Amino acid sequence: MVVNYFKQEEFDQKGLPGSGSKMNNAFIVHLNELRRRCGFPLIVSSGYRSPEYNSKVSSSGSDGAHTTGKAADLLVSHDKAFIVLREAFAMGVFTGIGINQKGNQRFIHLDICDITESPRIAIWTY
Repeated sequence: MVVNYFKQEEFDQKGLPGSGSKMNNAFIVHLNELRRRCGFPLIVSSGYRSPEYNSKVSSSGSDGAHTTGKAADLLVSHDKAFIVLREAFAMGVFTGIGINQKGNQRFIHLDICDITESPRIAIWTY
């Protein structure tokens, strides 16, 4: 696996060093390709989450996409958010895309949950 743009620790849950090692390899490869296509850095605000932590911060509970290492939230806004979305859609590999482009915490959520794991292919806003 060749990953040029990310380091494992970028996906660590805050206060849980090394947890980024639980990220799904295929997801990281897709994210790396997305970064290449965008041509600018993608800052990960949330990668792996333990089931306990995910229950506290997400409506997906203890088994959301972040707990399987198949999701990340990227800090991106304005014209760069448009580029990330355009390239993510063009790649056709992300099954969940969440968009928050209001306020001070602007981000895009991307995941590759299998239909059998999470019965949806969806786009949503926060």
